[in-house]
This record gives sequence, structure tokens and C-alpha cells, in this order.
Amino acid sequence: MVELIATPDAARIRANIARIREEIAQVGAAAGRWSAVEAPARAAAEVQVLAAVKYVALADLPVLAQAGVTLVGENRAQDLQAKVAAHGELFEWDFIGQLQSRRVRAIVPHVRLIHSVASESALRELAHQREHARAGLELLIEVNVAREPGKAGIAPEQLEGFLEHAPLPVVGLMTMPPFADDPERSRRWFAALRELAAAHGLRHLSMGTSQDYAVAVAEGATIVRIGASLYA
Repeated sequence: MVELIATPDAARIRANIARIREEIAQVGAAAGRWSAVEAPARAAAEVQVLAAVKYVALADLPVLAQAGVTLVGENRAQDLQAKVAAHGELFEWDFIGQLQSRRVRAIVPHVRLIHSVASESALRELAHQREHARAGLELLIEVNVAREPGKAGIAPEQLEGFLEHAPLPVVGLMTMPPFADDPERSRRWFAALRELAAAHGLRHLSMGTSQDYAVAVAEGATIVRIGASLYA
């Protein structure tokens, strides 16, 4: 049973967005991504804050729009369809959950990015469903940079083959590092993803969630996926 966020508050979410964006600007400046003077503008232009809405009820989505959220990511194909049908015009939509080939047809008409391409079967189904895809749909390849057994994501050495067989443009990479209480323990994996993307000329890095987005930004994240920190 999914435990939904109870009564999201627009003012609280708006304040949290402002705090997160300010931290992104400061962290990026400290890491040398931009100067302190240009930090707010550069951070806003170069790092997208994606609101993870897996635990947000369909009826509560307009509250996020009132708070200034413009980009959301859903984990489940069925929920994506329902939420887009009800409130599709309020946001840009990404798919951030595990991509199952049997769910590709339900996802591709609605999203601008799929963050989690990680299997040959998904590539084949994306090719089959290309004509149903939203115009401009792009892909991120999920990479298991830490090589955790049983975890989603391709091995780094598989990336070149995935790029060759992708039926839609691949514009970046995504990763979920091993769970760690200390965000600094994720730094090596974020750095590894950045280096892998640079080696293949890919511009987007979807990495960092509520607990470690600051470290991810310092290592080059262009999209951070925020859930709990946005609604707390």
C-alpha cells in the first residue's frame, strides 16, 4: 500500500523550492561550476529541479503548480497516465521509475524524458513504439556505476552498445548510488557518472535525490530528483 503525502502545502513547497535552489547555486559556485555573482541565474539555467510525485495524490497535484513546480517525474506507468489525463497541462512530465518493456507504450506519449532505460528489451520496445512517442522524446540511460548486484542499470562498459542501438536520442545518463547515511559516500559514484557522460559527449546527468542532491550538483548534476525535501 502506497502511503501518500498528507495534504501538501503550497507555501511550504514554495519555500522549500527556494531553499533547494539557493543551495544548488551556492554548491555549484563552491565547486567552480559558476561564479558567486552569476550563481542564481546559472544554477536556474543549468540544474533542473524535478519534483518526484510518486507519493502525491492525483487530486493534490494542482497544489504543486500553485507552489511554482513546473517539472515532475512519475515512477509508475499507470499513475503517469492518470495524472497526465487529469493535470497534464500543469507540468512538464518525465518518467523516472524502472522502465519495463511492457509499459513503454503507456509512457512514451506523455513524457519529454525517460530517465531509466536499462535493458535491451526496453530499447526494442522503444523502437516498436516510436511512432506513438511524444514529439521530441529523449532518453537517459541508467547506469549501475557501483555495480551493485540485483540493482537496475547497465554496467558502464555496456553504454557504447546501448548508444548504438537506441532508437531515440540519448542525451544523458542517470544513476542511483548505493544507499549511504553520509551523502559524501555518493560522491565517487556521481563523479564516475560525470566522467562516463563526458567520454560519450552526453550533456545531461540525472543524479541526486533529497538526501544527496548537493553532492550531486557539485559533481555536475543537471537534473536532481527531489521528493521528501520538497514536501517536508
